[in-house]
Amino acid sequence: MILVGELSLWIALLMCAWSVTLSFAGGVTRRPELVASGERGLYAGVGFVVLASAGLWTALLTSDFSLRYVASFTSANLPTIYKISAFWGGQAGSLLFWCLVLGGYAALATWSNRGRNRELMPWVTGTNAAVLLFFVMATALASNPFERLDWVPADGRGLNPQLQNPAMAIHPPLLYLGYVATAIPFAFAIAALVTRRLDAEWLGAVRRWSLVSWVFLTLGIVMGMWWAYVELGWGGYWMWDPVENASLLPWLTGTAFLHSIMIQEKRGMLRKWNVTLVVGTFLLSILGTFITRSGVIQSVHSFAQSAIGAWFAAFFVLALLATIALVSTRLRDLEAQAQLEAMISREAAFLYNNLVLVGIAFSVLWGTLFPILSEAVRGTKITVGESFFNAVNVPLGLLLLALTGIGPLIAWRKASVENIRRQFAGPAAFGLLVGAALLVLGIRKLSPIVAWTLAGFVAGTIIQEFWKGVGARRKMYDESVPRAFARLVARNRRRYGGYIVHAGIVILFAAFAGMAFKKEYDLTLKAGESATVVDPYGTRWTFTSEGLSEFKALNRDVLTLALRPEVDGVRLPLITSEKRQHRDSRGAPTFQPSTEVGVLSQQRQDVYVVLAGAIREDAEVRINFNPLVVWVWNGGLLMAIGGLIVMWPAADRRRRQVGYVAELEPQAVGAAS
Repeated sequence: MILVGELSLWIALLMCAWSVTLSFAGGVTRRPELVASGERGLYAGVGFVVLASAGLWTALLTSDFSLRYVASFTSANLPTIYKISAFWGGQAGSLLFWCLVLGGYAALATWSNRGRNRELMPWVTGTNAAVLLFFVMATALASNPFERLDWVPADGRGLNPQLQNPAMAIHPPLLYLGYVATAIPFAFAIAALVTRRLDAEWLGAVRRWSLVSWVFLTLGIVMGMWWAYVELGWGGYWMWDPVENASLLPWLTGTAFLHSIMIQEKRGMLRKWNVTLVVGTFLLSILGTFITRSGVIQSVHSFAQSAIGAWFAAFFVLALLATIALVSTRLRDLEAQAQLEAMISREAAFLYNNLVLVGIAFSVLWGTLFPILSEAVRGTKITVGESFFNAVNVPLGLLLLALTGIGPLIAWRKASVENIRRQFAGPAAFGLLVGAALLVLGIRKLSPIVAWTLAGFVAGTIIQEFWKGVGARRKMYDESVPRAFARLVARNRRRYGGYIVHAGIVILFAAFAGMAFKKEYDLTLKAGESATVVDPYGTRWTFTSEGLSEFKALNRDVLTLALRPEVDGVRLPLITSEKRQHRDSRGAPTFQPSTEVGVLSQQRQDVYVVLAGAIREDAEVRINFNPLVVWVWNGGLLMAIGGLIVMWPAADRRRRQVGYVAELEPQAVGAAS
């Protein structure tokens, strides 16, 4: 099976090249038999990528240490789940996994459009095959997972301890599913530009794929935050690390596109902007992959420096130049069908929203690339710290939060004074009430007060919209509140699914603001000793050490500390933190010692315990009180659920028009709209 996998990788390369050639030739000559052959070539290429992936998984699960990749990222005593996840734990395997996901997406996009968008499909299939050809070529020629060693070691090195975490079996695949999905809208954009079919047809195909990418990126980023929180031991979940930033960039531009596409649907505006966002989102995914794999920026997430970075740099530059040339020759075809009529309108609010999202993306990109640019210009790598990102993006983020509430309340074309007064009175009053309550409670930090006040305002807008919609259905159909709510969302999935996404954003911002009140304590405790500390809410906690203990697990030696927390005389569950020394099957150490944190999660805060070190019987322990952290995970999950609702096919087929799922005719905003 391993030999079959190795051979399949090379055959996949040939099949992708065939698909590119025949698909583009069919598009130029308009010969259906060439187009069909190109599509079959793509299917065949994907099939061989699947065989290659099966071959590598077979090698990993059978511990075939004759392969350099298997020996580098697994060991005989590695748990099976981590042998499976080792597929994407190293550079060569993760590139093959990228090919697998991209091939699956490309095949699905081609198959689902077998009876529609036929003028676009030769170019869509050819573009997807070209992207897949690059990744298969990079895998086969520059980072081949089937490379063999000159001698077969008795055991492998094992997987990095930081990757031996359940999140790492989920987080990278989710991110890849999000990253790679950006290639499909990119292919449709290229096809639309080549054929000059820049009407609603290509948008109809692109929007669903953009939502697929957005949902998976959202879940992947949140899962990555959780991994960083429980694995790295620094007490936070986002540090503006270059690889974290690389995953955030396409999410920001993808979010901007999903907002601006509504303006093109309603008014025929922002056509150039939307094409630019679709192309830019894909290019940012490639740039993020370059940052991860080139080794030019140091990160706890990145792969070692290798020649593969040059491949991605060349591909990025080539794709950028090709799309710039193509867009520049289609500017007249991308002229807007309408103009912005008023600066206070829903179109304007969405435009401001886009500008803020792109502004955040630019600041993150600049801060991420600045070390590379400074080294190239001055010969010295200057790292941009967390303070820069916070100074720029916290104000922009708060502005974005405000626009999240403003946009849905304003009428299309031009908002009247009466519309503004009627729509904003309730949410604004609710937000101000939240701010006043915070002041009464004694909170004086400016940023959290502003964040929670704006969160209250946006929450007020969401509640108001659901209140009106549910009330209208109850009045018309005499439904119960739960039934009216479910039917309202089911029949208006784009609108109310979007509000659910906004609710998740409100929860996220409120949770982020809570970290401004975190507290940290460094203690040294012997077995039986206790220490009392105060959390951000003024509650006194007593921690009693149950002592240190040592034991051996499947592939590691473990030193663990157990703390017994007590609040107001009530004992809470034990919190344990560990120091781990991983070893191979012969007992030899494989990596530097790692730390596993202990977390007691509550609705108000997490109690976060790190065993920093041990000297004889003295345990050096760090205790953090992190407010509202559980709501970060809840907010991210709610955002993804909202995205799935928006993406789900419309139940009412009467709303469909040829080429796209059209909105109903614009209504008065004060009604159910």
